[in-house]
Amino acid sequence: MPIDLDYPLAAEITRNVAAALAEDIGAGDLTASLIPADRVARARVISREAGVLCGRSWFDRCVTSLDPDAEITWNAADGDRITADQLLCEIRANARALLSAERSALNFLQLLSAVASKARAYADALAGTKAQVVDTRKTLPGLRIAQKYAVRCGGGGNHRLALWDAILIKENHIHAAGGIREAMAAARIAAGQAGDRCKFIQVEVESLEELRVALDAGAMMILLDNFTPAMMCDATAFNAGRAVLEASGNVTLETIRGIAETGVDRISVGALSKDVKALDLSMRFVK
Repeated sequence: MPIDLDYPLAAEITRNVAAALAEDIGAGDLTASLIPADRVARARVISREAGVLCGRSWFDRCVTSLDPDAEITWNAADGDRITADQLLCEIRANARALLSAERSALNFLQLLSAVASKARAYADALAGTKAQVVDTRKTLPGLRIAQKYAVRCGGGGNHRLALWDAILIKENHIHAAGGIREAMAAARIAAGQAGDRCKFIQVEVESLEELRVALDAGAMMILLDNFTPAMMCDATAFNAGRAVLEASGNVTLETIRGIAETGVDRISVGALSKDVKALDLSMRFVK
């Protein structure tokens, strides 16, 4: 399925893969040198558990960077649900190149599929509510865009990509600025100077009183930090649709449905990208 991400993925894939291969291969793959240089190999990638596939382009680039003539045939697309023991792809490539690319290629595929799978589980838990699960900036260094793409593949949404594309006024910003009203006023100036680069202004609140102050200051997006479900119900009633409300803080798969039922619009979950276990995938050479 086509996955829309407002960021140039091609350049990011090139950068990610170049870094991964340089880190792994370095001065040369000593073990792969045991194989005759002209030998061609065939391999299959199999899923060992159910999940959501993500990372095909990163996988492909790892292989074709070392063998431009490699042929990779996929049986599933990014965003597809996959089952245990499913044949995901078949590869024909230079044996040395494939052996050298194998670990990096699988690392990308396993990590990004794990993120997509977790996002899918959270998104499914919200079915029938108006709330959307969104990610955070709690990503692995260097893989921010890749992981945010994976969240989209799993049916989740992206919060801001980074510090440069939106303003999120948190507790420390409020303290340093002198208060919510002062921070909001400064944010409007900064957003105006940034132009189209700034997608939104959001302010974090920690109490119903701070919510009132934020609304009085004209906030259109408000993050409810560590509110209890009862506080969230009060917040949505008081807000009365004036601002987009986002719940955040200690959200789990077990609690997210109840949070959504309080009437909030978005629920941010850092675990989508920082608490993931690689999806179990395996590459095997075949005759």
